[in-house]
Amino acid sequence: MNKNNVNLDMLDAWQYELPSDLIASRPTTRRDEARLMVVDRASGTIRHQMIRDLPDLLHPNDLLVFNNTRVLPARLFGFRSLTGGKWEGLFVREVKPGEWIILGETRGKLRPEETITVVPAYDNSGHVPVETRTELTLRLKEKQADGSWLVQVPPYSSLMNLLEAFGSLPLPPYMGRKLADEEDQQRYQTQFATQPGAVAAPTAGLHFTPELLQRCAAAGINRTEITLHVGIGTFRPVSVDNLNQHDMHYEWCHLPEQAANHIVSTRESGGRVVAVGTTSVRTLESTPFQTGGPMQSWQGETNLFIRPGFSFTAVDRLLTNFHLPGSTLIVLVAAFMGYDLTMEAYRRAVEQRYRFYSYGDAMLIL
Repeated sequence: MNKNNVNLDMLDAWQYELPSDLIASRPTTRRDEARLMVVDRASGTIRHQMIRDLPDLLHPNDLLVFNNTRVLPARLFGFRSLTGGKWEGLFVREVKPGEWIILGETRGKLRPEETITVVPAYDNSGHVPVETRTELTLRLKEKQADGSWLVQVPPYSSLMNLLEAFGSLPLPPYMGRKLADEEDQQRYQTQFATQPGAVAAPTAGLHFTPELLQRCAAAGINRTEITLHVGIGTFRPVSVDNLNQHDMHYEWCHLPEQAANHIVSTRESGGRVVAVGTTSVRTLESTPFQTGGPMQSWQGETNLFIRPGFSFTAVDRLLTNFHLPGSTLIVLVAAFMGYDLTMEAYRRAVEQRYRFYSYGDAMLIL
């Protein structure tokens, strides 16, 4: 709903004032200690509870859909081999063995055939490399349209081993530290992160503990898993004034047959599909565009941009964190619960001093 006739195509419509001290740079002591704003779309009411209250807020036979992606140690550090200038990079994806797509930052202009010497992000006191080499040389091959580089990498036995030897978890810049510490190593992964491939965590899932999952199961609430590997688009703000001109990033997804069947059976028996995070929403709601039909298994890339006016076909409820002003994620939330209610919920979250972003509190949209 948009009672004030705000132009929702314009980026200005999606801004809000957020005091910097509400940005959570560290997690709560326990995952399930986060606060939970509960928003009822039908009545427009907003109430305040805790994430540990979730089993009492859902119904027996509801289905929680989790994203089981695992964050890669994708942040790399090194120097330009010719100049010695510092370089920081982000592994994006493996094109094929020996070729990667990398984002990099350095002073000056990088050129094709230049080499980057990558060194381990941690010394032995903070990290034990899996591989024994102490340097890794990347050769820049071709700059891509989005500013990333195709790079050549020496032969390696395992992509994960190599990234674990040299990389660090790529924390969002608003956390204020370049290197993930021991606490981040544990808390910036979900309890069900089994499929490596993301460069950022699906943050709504960070709130779940084994005990909370057990309490949900005891209440008759079911669960299933999909995969969406969160990509570099999550680090890039919308750079256009009009959302119609925004080029949505692609992310790789997998909706397994078991999950698709579970969703169908939940709906048929009167249960509700509860997406845990916007990544689960994008995966489920991409299904008709990928398969051309009803809920069924698929895998591939999606660049679905969910905006107000979108018709949801798979998701009945949404658990999500609080998102950045002007981001595609707050736009998605408003598509699900209406613009005016979204902006009112964010206003109250600031008023009630909720914690924002990746390590912050959560919102349950009923």
